[in-house]
Amino acid sequence: MDIRKIKKLIEMLQESDLTEIEVQEGEESVRIARGNNQSLETKSTVIAPSVVSAPIENKEILAVESGSIIRSPIVGTFYRKPAPDRPPFIEIGSHVNAGDVVCIVEAMKMMNEIKSEFTGKVSAINIEDGEPVEFDQSLIVID
Repeated sequence: MDIRKIKKLIEMLQESDLTEIEVQEGEESVRIARGNNQSLETKSTVIAPSVVSAPIENKEILAVESGSIIRSPIVGTFYRKPAPDRPPFIEIGSHVNAGDVVCIVEAMKMMNEIKSEFTGKVSAINIEDGEPVEFDQSLIVID
């Protein structure tokens, strides 16, 4: 199932009074339930985004970050380099074009290249190499 569809389902759940949504598409199904800890479950994979992060923290981050923000489309582990012995994709001050690979997020042993949607200069890298990332977490700021 496409991650954009899952993101939209999460947004719909947050904006409504519903506590649970379940959608089946072919052999894949997604169940999203809201409670003390929101989680996303699929039959083939389990993704646990921390959608319940404190809204105050997000507002503070948005106030500090100016520019275009590249966010993590999935839960996983952030990597700045294509391999341990290779140089990072980007550094602060690097110029990137839309479509350039800026990092990798590993999820369930799959290396997912994250491409910039923006053209500009890298003004911040908000996470360290090898650290876990959450769904929709701010990774990189482009000015």
